[in-house]
Amino acid sequence: MTETLDDILRKAIQLHGSDVFVVPGSQIMTKVSGQMVPISEERALPNDIKGLVDRAYELAHREEGTLEDVGDDDFSFAVRDLSRFRCNTYRQRGSLAMTCRVVAFGIPDPKERNIPDIVLRLAEFRSGMILVTGPAGSGKSTTLACLVDQINSARSGHIITIEDPIEYLHPHKKCIVSQREVPGDASSFARALRASLRQAPDVIMLGEMRDIETISTAITAAETGHLLLSSLHTLGAAKTIDRVIDAFPANQQNQIRAQLSMVLKAVVSQRLVLTKEGKLYPVFEVMCVNPAIQNLIREGKTHQIDNAIFGGGPDMLSMDTELARLLRDDKIDREQALLYAIHPETVERQARFMKS
Repeated sequence: MTETLDDILRKAIQLHGSDVFVVPGSQIMTKVSGQMVPISEERALPNDIKGLVDRAYELAHREEGTLEDVGDDDFSFAVRDLSRFRCNTYRQRGSLAMTCRVVAFGIPDPKERNIPDIVLRLAEFRSGMILVTGPAGSGKSTTLACLVDQINSARSGHIITIEDPIEYLHPHKKCIVSQREVPGDASSFARALRASLRQAPDVIMLGEMRDIETISTAITAAETGHLLLSSLHTLGAAKTIDRVIDAFPANQQNQIRAQLSMVLKAVVSQRLVLTKEGKLYPVFEVMCVNPAIQNLIREGKTHQIDNAIFGGGPDMLSMDTELARLLRDDKIDREQALLYAIHPETVERQARFMKS
């Protein structure tokens, strides 16, 4: 194979690819608007891939010990005048493989990414917990980066981000920003989060809440007056709340419900839908916690939250309503709307009766 890693990544950027896949026996592929597109003529052989993986580690100024010891590794690197990339290297069937996610230099423009104002206004909270949720690859990291940048631009303070790996690099604006990478700067999310409470933060951005220890510490951080932003691989506010509570033993769940009802300020859920133009478009649900939703969380009635969002007024955004709006505006087809709707039977009816 004659292409270098730099050549491959440059081709992916030119095609507006979101990810690059390097797997033995296949052409090197990039994902463009959800579709796989080849960017190499030849199939990649194990020896070719070893050279590409070595180059990724060279760009990251990182040793390959983790990959050799445990079989996979997460890290990020930059290619000058091109972009940043989040990389996962791994072993499969005895040989190496690699996936690289494209991360643009600089903080993304929320308007270009179609992030609504109702989401950006969440940056005005001074304490509590805000969760951004959705499937892998739905843009959670981008939304979190935009929220952090809104805070960084609007008020003075200390922001700490804890990520695996660091994706967007935040400059110091009105805030001082400390960015810690797991495992390079800290051995685990839980340890870095505990340490952050002694580093006088105003805002903590936790890349992901992965285990009970991290979730418990995050709730404590939010209870003690910090603003904590984090993500979960769930879809919908109700499922997100259930996931957090179910992480704890049964004998602790009532206490966690009570704590969560007090500290949770908002849940943003997002996913990407395919438009008729063949592009991916983000659709959002926003739940802001009001007294009614606090009671639903405390009493374990999360199944009623979808209805509370739908009828909740200007501080709420229903994913079904957003899908109905896109369907009304002829941006997506009926199949896409029904595929992603929480209540498919109501989306078409809602679209018909919506005002233009």
